[in-house]
Amino acid sequence: MSIDIKDTAMPAVLVSAPARSKARASWLWLVNPRLAAGLAILVVMGLGSFVLPLFAPADPSVQATYMRNLPMSPVHWLGTNALGQDIFWFLVFAVRNSLMLGVLVAAGVTVIATIVGLSAGYIGGRFERIVMLFVDTFITIPLLPILIILGALIRGNTSFLTVGIIIMIFGWAWDARTVRSMALSLREREFINMARFSGANTIQILVREVFPYVMAYTLVGFINTILFAINLEATLAVIGLSKIEVPTLGSIIFWALNYNALFTGQYVWIVAPIVATVVLFLGLFLTSTGFNAAFASKRGVS
Repeated sequence: MSIDIKDTAMPAVLVSAPARSKARASWLWLVNPRLAAGLAILVVMGLGSFVLPLFAPADPSVQATYMRNLPMSPVHWLGTNALGQDIFWFLVFAVRNSLMLGVLVAAGVTVIATIVGLSAGYIGGRFERIVMLFVDTFITIPLLPILIILGALIRGNTSFLTVGIIIMIFGWAWDARTVRSMALSLREREFINMARFSGANTIQILVREVFPYVMAYTLVGFINTILFAINLEATLAVIGLSKIEVPTLGSIIFWALNYNALFTGQYVWIVAPIVATVVLFLGLFLTSTGFNAAFASKRGVS
């Protein structure tokens, strides 16, 4: 008696179950409560700050748009300030602009630091010594005093993005040094030698072999740089050295302090941006540490 193979074949659902389980396990290592909470905060604040401005009834940066010092109401959710601006809409635009600045600076810093660090660590020799001389020079330059001086010199004569470019120019060195140290530890590995002997050039080795090992660090560094850039711009704006006409988390606090919001009873004007800044920083911090914990768990470190 012959047995038909088709009659004894496993159901398709049972056959594909291990594959589905393996695919699920390939990304489940990335999920942890800290990362989930951080991403949830960033998604809500990010989408809100980019979608809500499409429905703004007026430009929130224009003064005397509404009656001054109106209380909270269904028309003005957080009331209006002493400049005749709607506090809620100003805050929405402030979060959006601060996030845009942070992402721009983080992207520039990450690209510069990764290219400089990888090339210096892998190529080595005289090239590494020259590059690290520039890196160490930028590390020793105190960033905040430089930004204060430049902000005082170009105040009122520059665009909002100039502050971000300045932060980008002076903020890449620390990440470059870290990436360089990681490249140093990788360049003598066996798989790097195999790639070199197989005919791959320097760019191919850096992109295909070395960069995947530092990608986790660059992702975490990217998020941390967003936090750093937003914090630094807010600091400059609070002391009046940023583009305070543009709604940012720092500029709204600057105007509230300038018009003595605490002493005139306009608590929402200054409390709302502080709460928004704390929540945004919490989201960035949880996301950064969540990714760091996920990658450490993937490597078996924790």
